[in-house]
Amino acid sequence: MHVIINLNKPSGITSRQAVTKVKRLLGAGKAGHAGTLDPQATGVLLICLNEATKVTRFLMDMDKQYKARIKLGERTDTCDAEGRVIESRDVSFLSEAVLIDTVRTFKGSIQQKPPMYSAVKIGGKALYKLARKGIEIDRPDRTVHIYDIKITSIDIPYFDVTISCSKGTYIRSICDDIGLKLGTGAHMTSLERTAVGGFHIKDSFSFDDLASNEKQFYSIDQALVKLPVIELDEADYCKAKHGMQIILKSFSSYNGEFVKLKDPAGNLFAVGRARSNVISIERVLHLK
Repeated sequence: MHVIINLNKPSGITSRQAVTKVKRLLGAGKAGHAGTLDPQATGVLLICLNEATKVTRFLMDMDKQYKARIKLGERTDTCDAEGRVIESRDVSFLSEAVLIDTVRTFKGSIQQKPPMYSAVKIGGKALYKLARKGIEIDRPDRTVHIYDIKITSIDIPYFDVTISCSKGTYIRSICDDIGLKLGTGAHMTSLERTAVGGFHIKDSFSFDDLASNEKQFYSIDQALVKLPVIELDEADYCKAKHGMQIILKSFSSYNGEFVKLKDPAGNLFAVGRARSNVISIERVLHLK
């Protein structure tokens, strides 16, 4: 069973704990996830079983969608409700119009500093482990893309937003940055991931669903639907399935894109990286 599961992760468990539970429920030999959700966050968590664990990196590259609730007037050391309040400010002066206009400024390409309470590693050390010891280090900014950000409700000091963004975006950091820009401070109180690429919350499954007959699995081919397909002839297939670089007879417009590689019968067997007519093998899949 080499499949991907669209799990609706509940609050209160880590992504790793969710993987372990799915692995046990389905009796999988290997399991992993494609993109961490914080313990208190809920929503879409892609669980990959057996050979599907080889494609987690390609699934992690997909864009994400979130719903978040933000509280104004309090800044915390973790940027969410799990942390310690480090600053409190009055919000009575804040108008809804100013709030809406400020949130809009976060649409587009922005610079973001990963929070100390995150799994990002710097110098081989996870930031959250340093943060737990009271150590804060400099973190380089990273560029992320906010495709859309909209306020869906306002009840000051709370408001709700929906966010569509690129991989690697920390929603907690956006909440903190909004508070800083408003001069009020802010932190995230809840978070739901509503989509990862083409995987949506409406199609997700709970642990109870997986324990019953309400199961829906995605093949690796289905999960990587957005990757272009190259079907090889028998000679190139024999080389590629052993990890050898292949050179196609005709040139293409590919410039380093990942591609799905299929055998002459149309079966997926590998993921490669294509540059013009040269294809290097990234992952060989043993699906038979």
